[in-house]
Amino acid sequence: MKRWRKPLLYLVVAYLILLLGPIAGFDLPRIMGDIARDPQVLIQQILVGLVNGGIIAIIALGYTLVYGIIELINFAHGDLYMLGAFASLTVIGAFGVTDGVSLQVAIPAMFVALIIATVFCAGLNIITERYAYRPLRNAPRLAPLISAIGMSFIFQNTGLFWGGLKSFIPVMGANAAAPKSFPDLLPRIDILKAMGIESRIVFTTKDLIVLIVAVALMVGLHLFVQYTRLGKAMRATAQNRDAALIMGIDVDRIIALTFLIGGALAGAAGLLVGLYNNTIVFTMGFTAGLRAFTAAVLGGIGNIIGAMLGGVLIGLLSALSDQYLSSRWTNAWVFAVLVIILAFRPGGLLGENVQEKV
Repeated sequence: MKRWRKPLLYLVVAYLILLLGPIAGFDLPRIMGDIARDPQVLIQQILVGLVNGGIIAIIALGYTLVYGIIELINFAHGDLYMLGAFASLTVIGAFGVTDGVSLQVAIPAMFVALIIATVFCAGLNIITERYAYRPLRNAPRLAPLISAIGMSFIFQNTGLFWGGLKSFIPVMGANAAAPKSFPDLLPRIDILKAMGIESRIVFTTKDLIVLIVAVALMVGLHLFVQYTRLGKAMRATAQNRDAALIMGIDVDRIIALTFLIGGALAGAAGLLVGLYNNTIVFTMGFTAGLRAFTAAVLGGIGNIIGAMLGGVLIGLLSALSDQYLSSRWTNAWVFAVLVIILAFRPGGLLGENVQEKV
């Protein structure tokens, strides 16, 4: 039976591409012709995919950290990121800054918002772990999973309530469910034009800032886990909790640290997305969380490098699908690619080849 498994998978993939592909807009000759006629559009979409993929990767790290330590899929993580965006908007609204303010005014507001959003999300994540997940740590796996889904609904409704607090958030309207405008504080200078390069490719300083921050956070986390004493304790706990406890590692403290780091990353991502997209809504956590979880699984959940790779791939797939296929089919193509990859590599792209689990 095993001899026929791979040929059967190849046949299924060929069936999906040849039969269902045209229905979903997948026409390879047309796509190749579009790329040949205008390669600058392809480059533009790759840049968009890299920026969005970096943001997805930051959120995906929260999923992969928690799963790597306690094998829990923290479905509330996406909505925690949403609350980080709302916390950032609250702080920036308290400063009274609006679109077009000078960097001298915007930078202190963004810096304070970053600190408060990361501390708020980190603290909320620790509290969630302490009272919602820790009592269920030795329960059947379904119990903490249901608890995580419940926390997701609690966070989402908190965001809905938060969006209606007009007296506390001056820049928001009274309609809690409506998207909220986020002040455009990052400079938007076309880098190529500033360098004297005539091109239809648009890559602004705003894109560059988001990309640099995303890469810095991902690399910083990898270095922390790989080379610091606490990082080694995290890896030991992920490998074998009982053995780590015998060796004198405070497992509860390490797990709390993992939730702290994941929450801080969610808060930073919330601010980053607000500054980049200039709009937030209480449902944004579900969509972003779904793509980030997909990225973590695609790269190999429990693996930091895999989460980074998965986030970038999801960003690129989404951008290219929006351009060359149809935006309404983007999620379908993303999950189709996920299913195909998992069919051949059940552990994800790096799940079986990299020893680092967290």
